[in-house]
Amino acid sequence: MVTISLKQSNADTWTVRRCQIALFSDLKLGPAINLAREIARDEHQRMGREVCVEMPGPTSTIVLAHYVNGDVPDAAAAMAA
Repeated sequence: MVTISLKQSNADTWTVRRCQIALFSDLKLGPAINLAREIARDEHQRMGREVCVEMPGPTSTIVLAHYVNGDVPDAAAAMAA
């Protein structure tokens, strides 16, 4: 499974990462989430891989999207959208 994650850079900005590689940085939270989901959808559609989008939460990781065998995110991720 490929993981696209959001990491807080400072109080106001976020970095979008694929595995441990920073893809985009200095983004506000909303645009960072949208971009991470777009990257995950594209990876899933092009390569057919399972892709997860996640960010750190106050006590555990929050899954924002999880693309599996279909082109639609799973139910938990759909509710978060």
